Amino acid sequence: MNAQRPPLIVRYRAPTRINHWLVAISFVLLALSGLALFHPALFWLSGLFGGGTWTRILHPFIGVFMAIAFAVLAATVGRANRLERRDGQWLRGWRDVVANREENLPEVGRYNAGQKLLFFLIVLCLVTLLLSGIVIWRAYFSLLFPIGLVRLAAVAHAVAATVLICAIVVHVYAAIWVKGSVRAMTRGTVSPGWAWKHHHAWFRDVLRGWGRE
Repeated sequence: MNAQRPPLIVRYRAPTRINHWLVAISFVLLALSGLALFHPALFWLSGLFGGGTWTRILHPFIGVFMAIAFAVLAATVGRANRLERRDGQWLRGWRDVVANREENLPEVGRYNAGQKLLFFLIVLCLVTLLLSGIVIWRAYFSLLFPIGLVRLAAVAHAVAATVLICAIVVHVYAAIWVKGSVRAMTRGTVSPGWAWKHHHAWFRDVLRGWGRE
């Protein structure tokens, strides 16, 4: 008789997963439309949105939608991303992180220090993009600001967008690298072994009934 597999652990409930994928889809749309507007060599991407005019119209509205969606997501996971003393030790052991020697690292809660820093970087980038985007939003707001501020906002917008794109690439790579992470955000569950290996302290909290959403 085959041994029964241990029950899976719920890591993300359906509302959180839907929220995450709304943010992810809007990010992809923003990245493509933003790149189309950023450089003439990439203007062909505007064809995905119905041409240059529609790209300029849709880009800021999608940006506002993403900012709102991420704010809701941040309200859900923000508390678990607060930095703790053990996070510094985890970061100092980055060589063990890269070598997958997690037994040499401090216990990890719901998120490790790398995930927490990425979270705060995304928050910083999105705040910068939202504020600078309002300043350069020609149809509604740009005429309200001096031209020097509009130019500065355009530079800040481009820099923040570049940093955010790089951050999301790292995020996707890490999710693929740590086997089982993608399942957590598609099906919402992880195995007890995954939780024990990668998020030991959170796994203990789940067993005690404290670590659920």
